[in-house]
Amino acid sequence: MSNTNTDTNSHWLDGSDGVYVAGIGLHPYQFPSDTPYTHLGLTAVRGALVDAGLDWKQVQSAYVGTTSIGMAAGRVMFRHLGSTGLSVTQVENASASGSFAFRQACMEVAHGISDVVLAMGVDKHGDGRRAANKDGLERLSDTATIPAVKFALMARSYLRERGAGMESMAKVAVKNHANASRNPYAQFRKPRTLEQVLASPKVVGDLTVQQCCPRGEGAAATLLVSGRALKRLGLDPKRCVRVRASFANSERDETTYGQGPIDLVRSSAQAALEAAGIRATQLDLLELHDAFSVEELLYSEAVGVCAPGEGAAYLERGDSQIGGRCAINASGGLIGMGHPLGPTGIGQIAEITRQIRGEAEGRQHPNARWGMAHMIGLGSVAIAHVLSAAQA
Repeated sequence: MSNTNTDTNSHWLDGSDGVYVAGIGLHPYQFPSDTPYTHLGLTAVRGALVDAGLDWKQVQSAYVGTTSIGMAAGRVMFRHLGSTGLSVTQVENASASGSFAFRQACMEVAHGISDVVLAMGVDKHGDGRRAANKDGLERLSDTATIPAVKFALMARSYLRERGAGMESMAKVAVKNHANASRNPYAQFRKPRTLEQVLASPKVVGDLTVQQCCPRGEGAAATLLVSGRALKRLGLDPKRCVRVRASFANSERDETTYGQGPIDLVRSSAQAALEAAGIRATQLDLLELHDAFSVEELLYSEAVGVCAPGEGAAYLERGDSQIGGRCAINASGGLIGMGHPLGPTGIGQIAEITRQIRGEAEGRQHPNARWGMAHMIGLGSVAIAHVLSAAQA
C-alpha cells in the first residue's frame, strides 16, 4: 500500500454528503448491427431517467465513455432529448472508458459542482486502432501486444503453478455463460456445458472461443445524485445505492514482468477497499474484467476475495456462484454479457445496483449489501469502485 496515494485518489468522497446511483438503464449488448449508436445510447439514458423518476431537464452534467464512435458523440446524441445547455464530457480509456466516465461523474457530485449527473457508455464495433500502434517504434514481435497472446501465456503459467488443468479455466466460462443466460441485457443468453466450452475452437494457447469475450455494441447509463438532491427530489433511498470509494491507477516501472495486470488489480482494489473501510472478504458481489477466462481466477485472488493460489478452488467450491460467498460476475461478465468497451464498466455498476436493490430477477444473489466493480484498460490502467446499500 505504500505505493498508492489514497489520500488524493479516493478520499474525496469522505467530505461529501454522499454520492448515490439513483437510476440505471441499458440497451442489450449485441453483435455488430446497423443500429445507430444514438438509438443504443438513448435507450439506456431514457431507461435510467425512468428508473430514477427524473426528467432530462434535471440532469446538469453528463460524462460519456466511448472508444470507437468519434468526436462529440454525446452532444450529437443528447440533442434528441433536448438541448438543455448541460455540460458534456467525452471519456476514452480503452476497456475502462465507462468506468472512468463514472468516476468523473462521482467526483463532480462529491465536490458539490452538480447534484444530478449522468454517467454512460455507448459503443459500436470500430476499427480498434490503438495509439500504441502509432508511436513510431518498431515491434520485436507482431503478436506480443495482442491481448489474447498475453493472457494465453499468463494462463499457461497459472495452470502450471497451480497444478491445475484446463478445466479450471473453462469452468469460469461455464459459470459466466450460465449467469448471462438469465440476464436479458447479455449478448450471450445460452448456458454452456464444460464439454462445449472445451470443445469450442481454440483461439490461442489453451483459450477456446467460449473462454474469450465477444466484441459488439450496446449502451449502459447511470444517474448519480448527491445526498441533498436525493432528499430534495424525493427519491426512494431504498433504491439508491451509495458509492463508497473509487480508486484509479496505472502501471509502474517496477512492476514484475508478466504481472502487470495482476499488480494493477491488486493495488487498485486494495486501495478502494481501504477507502471504503471494508475487507475484500466482506464483498457480496464482484464484477471484474474477464475478457479471458483465466483473468477471473487471477483477479479474484488479487482483489482478495480468496487467498493467493485459491482462485480455481474458490470457483470449484461454488463460492463465486450466485448464492455463494461472493457472486463474481453475476451479470455474466465480459465473457457472457459481452464487452462493447465504452459501456462495459457502466454495465458493471448497473448490475451491482440491481443486485443490491434486490431486483436482479432470475439471478439474484441473496442479501447483497456490498459490491465492487473493477476494470482494466489494455493492461495498463485500472479502476475500482466500491458500492453499498445506502444504510450499509
